[in-house]
Amino acid sequence: MKIKYLTTDRDWQKRLEDNGFGFHTDDNNIPYWIEEYYYSISEDFANQIFEATADLWTMCLEAVEYVISHKLYDHFQIPLFMQEHIEKSWENDVPSLYGRFDFAYDKETNRLKVLEFNADTPTSLFETGVIQWQWMQHYFGNRVDQFNSVHDQLIQTWKDLKPYLKGNTLHFSCIKEHLEDLTNVEYLRDCAIQAGINTKLIFVEDIGWDGETFTDLEDEVITDIFKLYPWEWLIYEQFALHIPNDMAEANWIEPSWKMLLSNKAIMPILWKLYPNHPLLLEAYFDEPNGMLDYVKKPLLSREGANVTLYQNGKITEATPGEYGEEGYICQALAKLHRENTGYSIIGSWIIGQEPCGITFRESNRLITTDKSRFIPHIIE
Repeated sequence: MKIKYLTTDRDWQKRLEDNGFGFHTDDNNIPYWIEEYYYSISEDFANQIFEATADLWTMCLEAVEYVISHKLYDHFQIPLFMQEHIEKSWENDVPSLYGRFDFAYDKETNRLKVLEFNADTPTSLFETGVIQWQWMQHYFGNRVDQFNSVHDQLIQTWKDLKPYLKGNTLHFSCIKEHLEDLTNVEYLRDCAIQAGINTKLIFVEDIGWDGETFTDLEDEVITDIFKLYPWEWLIYEQFALHIPNDMAEANWIEPSWKMLLSNKAIMPILWKLYPNHPLLLEAYFDEPNGMLDYVKKPLLSREGANVTLYQNGKITEATPGEYGEEGYICQALAKLHRENTGYSIIGSWIIGQEPCGITFRESNRLITTDKSRFIPHIIE
């Protein structure tokens, strides 16, 4: 795993935009997408990530069963009105599409450690499945490979999920006027169309309730809906109280049981179930329990907000934000891979039941935030 450079096209931004990637650079002209350097990894390393992802997915499913059977919802700050819905979605095997594990990699020990699981609304899927593949084809042709079967796996998984859909239309939803979310939703929708599913776009703000069922703007009953909108936000929308009373019992994708895995409370649960597992970091609720080098994270923090890093018991880095009232976990500090360009973490995708691709995110600081950069990769 090492950084390599290449000579880029002068009009590479236009090429990305022509391919539907409109947020490669932010409003301050700071790049999100990195074109001129990449990570070169070995096939053995790709296999190591694959196996770690598969193992963690199995562990996470067992952790969900443990939380539900012991009714540990208070650890996750899940309101009472949603708890039975979570249990039903788990018992009825409501379809789940995808998730992304974030790993730290220590080159000296050759070990991966999972930092968290983006199990509900992971983004960067379009960049991973399409843009970095096109980047590789553009510069390298067929001379190299990539740990990336995301696109094919998405289409296959939609095909696998199609028999579980309750109606004739699968709605796709995100908030209005958010280019990144809309790009990812439209990509997922396109994959569903390729899988033979009839689809329809509706923004979260436009979801209606007719007294018995959820409806779209044309008064069509919503029987199945993919939402790129976090459950922890959704349950505080005005219509959320109707979710358990929905006569159509709509399939929400991701299902409500994924609330348990997208919440950082799952990390202390995993540590309790699998103490000293080589893929896990020591983790506890609220207090460090004797750790001196650790990270304090809000249960529902997103994009690195309100994270505090401690070394030798003292704060060395922290980020602002609006999270924390819901509670915290304390997780052992992981050693991140570092190059001259910054610190990197590895995002590993699981779609359906299959690990199928990775992304590298790079930051100038140890805490990964919404300012981190996307770095493509190849296997050589």
